[in-house]
Amino acid sequence: MGVQQSETDTGTEEAAASGEESGGTGSATAALVAAVLGFFVITLDVSGVNVALPAVGRDLGGSLSGLQWVADSYTLMFAALMLSAGALSDAVGARRAYGWGLGLFVLASLACGAAPTLGALTAARVVQGSAAAVMVPASLALIRQAFPDPQARARGIALWTVGGAVAIAAGPVLGGLLTTEWNWRAVFFLNVPAGLASVLMLTRAGRSPRHPAVFDLPGQLTAVLALASLTFAVIEGGHDGFTGTVLVSIGLAVMAGSCFVAVEARRRMPMLPLELFRMRGVSVPVVAGFALNAAFYGGVFVLSLFFQEERGQSAFSAGLMFVPMAAITANFNYLSPRLVTRYGPRAVVVAGLLTGALGSGSLIAVDTGTPPWVTALLMIPLGIGGSLAMPALTSLMLDSVAAERAGTAAALLNTSRQMGGALSIAVFGALLAGNFATGMRESLLITTCLLLANALGATALLPRR
Repeated sequence: MGVQQSETDTGTEEAAASGEESGGTGSATAALVAAVLGFFVITLDVSGVNVALPAVGRDLGGSLSGLQWVADSYTLMFAALMLSAGALSDAVGARRAYGWGLGLFVLASLACGAAPTLGALTAARVVQGSAAAVMVPASLALIRQAFPDPQARARGIALWTVGGAVAIAAGPVLGGLLTTEWNWRAVFFLNVPAGLASVLMLTRAGRSPRHPAVFDLPGQLTAVLALASLTFAVIEGGHDGFTGTVLVSIGLAVMAGSCFVAVEARRRMPMLPLELFRMRGVSVPVVAGFALNAAFYGGVFVLSLFFQEERGQSAFSAGLMFVPMAAITANFNYLSPRLVTRYGPRAVVVAGLLTGALGSGSLIAVDTGTPPWVTALLMIPLGIGGSLAMPALTSLMLDSVAAERAGTAAALLNTSRQMGGALSIAVFGALLAGNFATGMRESLLITTCLLLANALGATALLPRR
């Protein structure tokens, strides 16, 4: 069905959504479960694939930069398309958009598992990332529509983040186990049963209302070009130096980024209203979300390679190293909204950023002689920091915008987060290409400083309550 529909259909869907919010507990629960399961498969894919990358390289061939593209092609499309995906969610209804994205994600996961070459795998990852871009803002919009009460919505968002935390815990272990005992391809097949379960729950969720939205093709094209050029320049420049191709990519990224800002400033209905950045409840979560994902996913990428390439651990053993961090993280995801209610968002956000900085900073001292159990313990604060701060940042952002902007706001936040992950993998991979130990320390130092700077910024910009 296209974006346009009759006023009768619109009224029917809005009435159904209204009925769901006022008394449809079952449909609201189904919407929440579907959203949580979808976020689970998205995060499971990221965490499991990072552990499997060395096995992918041995099986399909390719350099470290090729493996970076396997990781970054997913997060790049995830970030670049999410703003338009937010408009899609608003225009066609969150449930319909979510269903489209979920179906495409499952099919792309099967294609990843069957990929015969590194190029085919990277192409399938592009499709996966595109589908994930549709799913995330639509899933948060589903929760926003199903739970109009702010406290109930905060609990729903916390459960949504718990789904990601559980996937972070399960991904490295299951991915490592399947890679060691069978094949890295099974890591992608893990998405299928959870994805199908999410489809089943989605059929029981109430219909979502549609809101007017205009697809901003010039803005979308310039955003994709800017982000892709920047990622290419960072990855290839780190391995080959500042060649002519890399310099052209940098110039293209700057030009496309400037055009994006100019286009969005002039459009009557842009996909990214620039006035959102004037709101502290939006700007702080966007910047802090970038820092948290850069620290976490960049750290997982670096440590996964460190455990296997430097310490000689198996994929399964490397996956087990992340279990203590991820298991404890899940509890703090659910605790975060309670702490926000008691102490306010600023205190929780700052505490999360500082805790993450503590974890990242302590890992700088880790080397091949550090006992594995010590390394596993030092990773825990890094996970706790993100699990404390992200639910608070997400709730703060959604509470700062009108309901009809929920999809766009969610897309903006998660675009920033995914770019944090993509660029950290690109930068850290370049640093590791030289001396691994030095590159690892430099990578962790960067994330530590980034988190500390954001803690200071949040302290200064957010109100006490």
